[in-house]
Amino acid sequence: MKDAFHVSKVSRSEAYAMLTGAALMMTLAMGIRQNLGLFQAPASHELGIAISDFALAISVQQVAWGVSQPFAGALADKYGTRFVSLAGSLIFMLGLWLTATATSTGPIVLGAGVFIGVALACTTSGITANIAARVVAPQRRTLAFGIVSAAGSVGTMLTAPIAAYFLDHQGWRAGLWAFLILALAMLPAALVGSRADRLPNGVAADRHLTLANALGEARRHRGYLVMAAAFFVCGLQLVFLTTHLPTYLAQCGMDASYSAIVLMLIGGFNILSSWLFGWLGDRYPKRLLLGGLYLLRSITLALFFSFPPTPLSVVLFGAAMGTLWLGVIPLVNGLVVQIFGLRFLSTLTGIAFLSHQAGSFLGAWGGGYLFDLMGSYDLAWKIGVLIGLVAGTLQLLMNDRPTARVAAEAEAAAA
Repeated sequence: MKDAFHVSKVSRSEAYAMLTGAALMMTLAMGIRQNLGLFQAPASHELGIAISDFALAISVQQVAWGVSQPFAGALADKYGTRFVSLAGSLIFMLGLWLTATATSTGPIVLGAGVFIGVALACTTSGITANIAARVVAPQRRTLAFGIVSAAGSVGTMLTAPIAAYFLDHQGWRAGLWAFLILALAMLPAALVGSRADRLPNGVAADRHLTLANALGEARRHRGYLVMAAAFFVCGLQLVFLTTHLPTYLAQCGMDASYSAIVLMLIGGFNILSSWLFGWLGDRYPKRLLLGGLYLLRSITLALFFSFPPTPLSVVLFGAAMGTLWLGVIPLVNGLVVQIFGLRFLSTLTGIAFLSHQAGSFLGAWGGGYLFDLMGSYDLAWKIGVLIGLVAGTLQLLMNDRPTARVAAEAEAAAA
């Protein structure tokens, strides 16, 4: 990858440092966030609240994340990533503190819901993709998105056993305090990663492109609208699992350790998946890869929930879902750059991500509501599978042609 870095603007060691800082920030933010579902049952039991009350906090988190992501992205595109990522890291820690000290539903909804949701918009893929896109040359950009995205998987794999240890030995509050201590490292990571702000985030022809013009292009591009709609289903399926799988396995009589095992496997296989689909995305049509991911994920969900879980099926399910999980992120980022260029990458991916988070809200809260109403997750997973198959098919057929502006830029560069 010698030619992959902007060596005229920054040394290779500096480029690696920026990517490492962005990756570490996302590792911690996503790793902690993905494991909050492990605290649902013990926290609900101790506080005397319903499962759906804790699930509501996770649902609010998805909405807060989604609503704030376009604004965080717009700020990063216009002013750089430093202020956004540092503020997000501090808000993330405040959210963990409120949750760890909660004595009722309200602080959990505010801390794990609103604050961590806003913080995730400022510290995860919408911002780290901005950093990676500046550092890495265009022909390796989707791969770079995949490598940074894999950092979130590393976080899931590393923080799941920490959560499991504290839940088994010292309780859910101690586990959240341990997470808060880990989150302190997000601050120096944000400082290092945001050094990429001094590198360009577009080509000379984008100099006069305004946010209003970019939004107009997105609104008129049917392929982008299809991709954003399919992203809704992605969020629904994934957050349903991270929030409710521990409760489902406990209902089926399985030891709580298997929930942590699944999350560890998802994290481990996500590392390979994010890299693999980033690499494939630089070589093959991204829309076909993305649609295939949605279809295979829906089929995997159907197979797992159709039969009583066993230790073997849980392990296989975790490995399969990890392979089909965060590989979506580099493909979506890559499609946005392919269609619209780099200048407003964080803003346009943030708007698409709002759809993802609307699905996440329904996956977390809706799954909890249906469980409280019916005593099982049968209807919830069937709905998730059905709409996943529809979304995957539509994604395969999307229009992924660049806008006239981007096509003209590519022709001028080739001339």
